[in-house]
Amino acid sequence: MLRRRYWIAALLAAGFGPALQRRAAGQAPPGWPNAVTLATASPGGTYHAYGAGLARILSRALGIMVEPRDTTGPAENIRLIEAGEAQLGFVTLGAALEAWSGTGDWTGGRQFRAIRALFPMYETPFQFVARRDLDIATVAALEGRSLGVGPPGGTGATYVPRMLARLGIRARLVQGSWAELAARMRAGEVDALAVASGLPFPAIAELEAQRAVRHLPLPRDAIALLRLAIPELSAATVPAGAYPSLARGYETVGIYNLAVAHRDLPADLAYRIVRAVFDSRAELIEAHPAASATVPANFVHNTLLPWHPGAARYFENRAVRGILAGD
Repeated sequence: MLRRRYWIAALLAAGFGPALQRRAAGQAPPGWPNAVTLATASPGGTYHAYGAGLARILSRALGIMVEPRDTTGPAENIRLIEAGEAQLGFVTLGAALEAWSGTGDWTGGRQFRAIRALFPMYETPFQFVARRDLDIATVAALEGRSLGVGPPGGTGATYVPRMLARLGIRARLVQGSWAELAARMRAGEVDALAVASGLPFPAIAELEAQRAVRHLPLPRDAIALLRLAIPELSAATVPAGAYPSLARGYETVGIYNLAVAHRDLPADLAYRIVRAVFDSRAELIEAHPAASATVPANFVHNTLLPWHPGAARYFENRAVRGILAGD
């Protein structure tokens, strides 16, 4: 309740009062909800910052409240949407695949098929960083070290254990919010972080500002091995300049992120959401630079989920053909 009041106050302070007053007066278009919940992730991560910016944009553009909800990441986001507790959320293609097929450990064998693709977000490169005061210069040197992988159900906590097992590296995995793990790393309680997130990742950027970490590239043979073992992974790059100390970019693996909606979200509302995202892209980039990849042409990265009919209408109107919004 306190968080909800804070969010309302923040929107009013940002000049969204008239839109929220229309919503409070029941002036949302027929069939639209008066408010929607956007499932994001934990503080200190890209989903969290991206989601806060997106919620501000949509609350203003739609005239209804869009409230971000802190979660542990894609798996919880999918469960919340399936249960109707959130109408919008962020997922990786990997989590979406596990949900759709019911193959992820977190699914309990159940198929989660209420999610529909809404718009492409960005690619998530996997980033390994270690404390600069330790003798850790390679990913292989993480053997026996404490490694923060993010909150349970998040992309890091889901994929990093599988990746390390395939590479034959036995690290001591530590779960928690990214803000908590970054604080523990500064305190010397965690040796390294394995992050799957858009660039720059806020927790790493904060540690970078204190010159507290070094980056650990993945060798090319490790990248090839991981892509063979986990097909949804793609080749990715952390470019030079992504962080202040990163003078040279490096190769890694990545996974794509999508915004999704419940299949029962009104089609005209879904259309308006997608239109608002691309119309306000510059503002979204201010919320987090990863949004620079949030462009219509990146719809091609969705190789799995059916598109929400409202999203499909937007892309088709932009002369992007071949999108199926199918049940």
